[in-house]
Amino acid sequence: MSRLPIRTRVTLAFSGVMAVLLAALGLFIYLRYESQLNETIEQGLRSRAAEAGAAALADGGPRLGRSGGGSLVEPDESFAQLVSASGRVVDASPHVGTEPVLDPDRLAAAAAGPVFFDAPPPPGVEGRVRVLATAVADVPGSDVIVVGASLDDRDEALANLATLLLIGGPVALLLASLAGYLGIGAALRPVEDMRSRAAALSGSDLGERLPVPAVEDEIHRLGETLNGMLDRVEAGVRRERAFVDDASHELRTPLALLKTELELAGRYSDDPADLRSAIASARAEVDRLIELAEALLVVARANEGQLPLDRGRVDVAELLAAVGERFGPRLREDDRPLWIEPGDGLAIVADRDRAEQALTGLVENAIRHGSGPIRLRAEPDGDLVAIHVEDSGPGFAEGFLPRAFERFSRADPGRVGAGYGLGLAIVDAIAGAHGGRCGAANRAGGGADAWIALPAAVR
Repeated sequence: MSRLPIRTRVTLAFSGVMAVLLAALGLFIYLRYESQLNETIEQGLRSRAAEAGAAALADGGPRLGRSGGGSLVEPDESFAQLVSASGRVVDASPHVGTEPVLDPDRLAAAAAGPVFFDAPPPPGVEGRVRVLATAVADVPGSDVIVVGASLDDRDEALANLATLLLIGGPVALLLASLAGYLGIGAALRPVEDMRSRAAALSGSDLGERLPVPAVEDEIHRLGETLNGMLDRVEAGVRRERAFVDDASHELRTPLALLKTELELAGRYSDDPADLRSAIASARAEVDRLIELAEALLVVARANEGQLPLDRGRVDVAELLAAVGERFGPRLREDDRPLWIEPGDGLAIVADRDRAEQALTGLVENAIRHGSGPIRLRAEPDGDLVAIHVEDSGPGFAEGFLPRAFERFSRADPGRVGAGYGLGLAIVDAIAGAHGGRCGAANRAGGGADAWIALPAAVR
């Protein structure tokens, strides 16, 4: 069953339910019709019994030659008998003779009140009969009037109804199943359209989307969801393509320089000084390539959620002191003060090396693009600890702030400097891997404020 197409499975389920409903409806109609026929016959018998009883009490005695059993019974298919309290037939329809229809038990019961029962046919009547026996008068020992009618017409009507139901039911079920099959096909046609379009999509059709029906139903919402997924896939593919393009561009420069240095080394191999200079320059380019490769690896692993982390409790004061010690000599040469405000006993849960790498990226950004003193400060930020790196330079260009942490992003010419545009992207990757966040803004008094917030350690 589970291997059948959805359209077939739904049609079979619909047909099964319809079959049960039609069977129940047919049974109800049959029983209801049977009950109405029986009620009609019994009403006719009551009328006939009342007439015969009135005739038995009238002057001149009973006359039971005329008989009837209601509108469903032919005159020759009914009968009547007048039976005394002793069981003798006093009068009867001509074709049934004087053989009593009632046995002693039913005669006694009829004397106490009306009795309906089915009985074998008496002489002159075909088929089983419905019989009513009731006392002529409400007096002990009075005669009993017995009237009956054949059930052949009722049975024939019920048989005709059963035939109609047995023929009409399957036909109705077939028509309903066919209508259901066609209706389900029409309902699933938008899904098939989406499937066909999806099968035709390729890597060169990133802008194509699935057709969505106008009616806002479940299929419409499915189409909108799938198109939203395609939007995200397109954005991801375009990011990856841009990543590859930018990485290729960034790798081209150091590789070209490295090739040039090696060519120069080969050309001036007779001069040891020139050879050493070329080798030193080539080594510097190799270092740049290694730095770029490591940065690309961090960003790529972070995007895949696979950046390895060795989490532990990290004292923020010690972390900032280590970063300050690394950049102290360089800043002193540039005559740029470094101020550190570690906060009061703050600690984070993080990979110390990655946290130091992120802060290094923020400080490098402030050194390259800022000016004046650099301040490192930490403060609580809800469940996080935010570490800010502030400078007194020109700040970020307003149009650059929304994409400051994107890969290979660079500011306008006012903030262009060395680097590959990966420093802040690495900060963003490390923050995301820790479940933290990062950001940047321009300070009201001038300069930039870039920060990273990492989970705070429980004191």
